[in-house]
Amino acid sequence: MSQIAPNPDSSNPGAETGTSLARSPNFKYWVFGALAIGIFASVVDHGSVNVALPTIAEEFNTDLPTIQWVVIIYALTIAALLLPMGRLSDLVGRKKVYIAGMVVLGAGAALSGLSPALEMMFPSRVLQGVGSAMTQGTGMAIITAAFPANEKGRAIGLFMTMVGVGAVAGPAIGGVVVDAFGWRVVFFLTLPLEVIGIVATWWVMRGWTEVQERSGTRFDWWGAALSTGILVALLLAMTTGNKAGWTSPPIIVAFASTVVMLITFIWWELHTDAPMLDLRLFKGRTFTFGVTAAFLTFLGSSAVLFMMPFYLQDVLGYSAKTAGFVVVPGALCMAGLGTVSGVLSDRFGRRPFTVGGLASSAMGLFILSRVTGDSSLFMVVPALMLMNAGMGIFYSPNSSSVMATVGQIKYGVVSGFLNLVRNAANVSSIAVATIIVTTTMASQGFEPSLEAVRDEVPGVASAFTLGLRYAFLTMMGIVLASMTFSALQPNYVEDLELAESPAKV
Repeated sequence: MSQIAPNPDSSNPGAETGTSLARSPNFKYWVFGALAIGIFASVVDHGSVNVALPTIAEEFNTDLPTIQWVVIIYALTIAALLLPMGRLSDLVGRKKVYIAGMVVLGAGAALSGLSPALEMMFPSRVLQGVGSAMTQGTGMAIITAAFPANEKGRAIGLFMTMVGVGAVAGPAIGGVVVDAFGWRVVFFLTLPLEVIGIVATWWVMRGWTEVQERSGTRFDWWGAALSTGILVALLLAMTTGNKAGWTSPPIIVAFASTVVMLITFIWWELHTDAPMLDLRLFKGRTFTFGVTAAFLTFLGSSAVLFMMPFYLQDVLGYSAKTAGFVVVPGALCMAGLGTVSGVLSDRFGRRPFTVGGLASSAMGLFILSRVTGDSSLFMVVPALMLMNAGMGIFYSPNSSSVMATVGQIKYGVVSGFLNLVRNAANVSSIAVATIIVTTTMASQGFEPSLEAVRDEVPGVASAFTLGLRYAFLTMMGIVLASMTFSALQPNYVEDLELAESPAKV
């Protein structure tokens, strides 16, 4: 069954052409091409803004810890709204939510570029985050739905390739633009792409309606509020805990609030008629083990890219430019192998690629756990390539297995949930690695702060490197745990919704 169905409309001159295109065997690639423009634009925007932060801080005469909230508030908004927006797209249509999200994203980018002060910049970044939440999970759901059931791995692999290419291009493009034209142009840079993406998506998918929830299904506002509250409280605590102190009253209250809201959310979702997220899905091993493996994989690897600039610049003494190029080969491996593993897993099964990919990542982390104060880039670069290649090989088949366990009417909320898991694990990974590194530094008699590494105090680099080794070993253990869940995951798909008959509206 296809996710979208032809809907010719004699009153619309373009409907017949749209229906003809949709019946083409290459329609799936038309859909991917249209959405790839928007996906690339949103990822490039995120990477280029990171590069511009020091310049923005200088313009607004503020410090880096304050200006970092330009990124943090954006990430928090995305993570908090991914699940509600995914569910909303299942109810009102993914194409509508995606296109509206692109408009909101572009408006937020324009307002950010025009901001005369941080008081306008922060709410503008929140608006961008809302737009990104509307497009991230929804775009993945649309692309997955456009491909046949036996090509889900290929679809998700193509999606991740565009994410990977954007992640590589973002910092490079941002650096050039900031140096040549100033930081404001960074925000305007992707607006033409976003306009093209909106028009292309509308044009390719015109004349089609989606398979979605039955008419009259209500939106779970309580579930949306609780899930948003959980993510905001948890990620705020994980983001600020190291600086505020993990036992400080605000952090304890944030964690306690997270637990209370989580318990309430679970109770509510089990008792409401139209839940935000159907928790019965966790009864299936494919879904549960796939989601668990995804969380553990990102928990065990995301902090590497956060920690490596400190090591490369402040311990090994390389420039920021060199440190940026060091991570490029690994990012390219992730982008390229995501599609390859997706295609092959559709043909040969998912387990060899999920388990094999995680074994590669674990090996890369083990090599990184051997770094010293004078390690060569010929050791670091291959290790990063192994780790990132494993991530690319793992993600497409694992996500494909999770998506295949649900009916087509729930693609939006499940793809949003997968992106939520990734975002939450990214933040948690950085927090865990920071705790390990700073605790090790404190045990050696140094200030427990990553900023202390930049002060060039004698001996602090050795203490930081020791903590880094402990962190990478811990992360390797987490990835091995993820590999165990992937190995236990059935090599078939448990379809929990075969009895349901999605209604076309």
